[in-house]
Amino acid sequence: MDAPKPLDYLVVAAHPDDAEIGVGGTLLALKSQGFLVGVLDLTSGEPTPHGTQEIRQRETAAATALLGLDWRGNLGLPNRALVADLDARRQLAGMIRQLRPRVLLTHYWEDAHPDHVAASALVDAARFWAKLTKTDLPGAPHYPERIVYFFSMHLRLNVKPSFVIDVSAHQEKKMQALACYHSQFSAGRPTTPSFLDEVRDRGRYWGWTIGTRYGEPILCREEVGLRGLQDLV
Repeated sequence: MDAPKPLDYLVVAAHPDDAEIGVGGTLLALKSQGFLVGVLDLTSGEPTPHGTQEIRQRETAAATALLGLDWRGNLGLPNRALVADLDARRQLAGMIRQLRPRVLLTHYWEDAHPDHVAASALVDAARFWAKLTKTDLPGAPHYPERIVYFFSMHLRLNVKPSFVIDVSAHQEKKMQALACYHSQFSAGRPTTPSFLDEVRDRGRYWGWTIGTRYGEPILCREEVGLRGLQDLV
C-alpha cells in the first residue's frame, strides 16, 4: 500500500509476525489514538516447517487488516541469513527517508535468533545513515527521534524494561492478529500450553507489574521523558 508521509511510528521487524508478538497491542493503542503507524518486515520469514511464501503473505495481510495499519511493506532480505551489512543498511535507510517515521520500534539487541540480533543492529545503523547528506539514497535526509526496542520470545531473559505499555483494551485483538499466522503458531503444534497461551501469559505478567490486566514491555537506550506525573498508569 502507498505510505502516508510521514508515519508517526514504524516497526522494523525481522519476520512477519514479530511485530504482532512484540508490540501488537501497542500498535493497536497507537492507532486508537489517531497516529499513523506502519510495519516494515525485513524478510519473508520463509521457509518454515508449515509455511510457504503464499501462505505467509495471506497470513500477514489478514493480521495487517486486523491491526488497521496505515502501511506495511517487506524489504525482501534473506530469512535465516539476515546480516546488518552495508547493502541492507542502504536499503533500510532509504525506506526510513521515504517513510519519515518519528519513532522506530525494533528488536531488543540480545536474542537467541540471529535474525533478531541482526535486525536490531541494522536499525541502529540505518537510522544514522538516513540522515546523511551528499548521498545517493532516495528521499531527503531524515533522523527518527528515537529507537525503542521490544522483546522477542527466543531467549528467556529477565531484562528490566524502560517502561511497560498498558494494552489491556487491545489484548484480544492482538491475539486475533497473532492467530492469523496459523502456519507458525498452530499447525503441527499440539503442545499445551500453546505458543499463543505463552504470549497471553507474558502479557498478563507485564500487566501485573504495572497494575493493569495486560502490558507490553519496551526498552530504550536513551532516557525517557514524561510531560508530567499525570501520564503514569
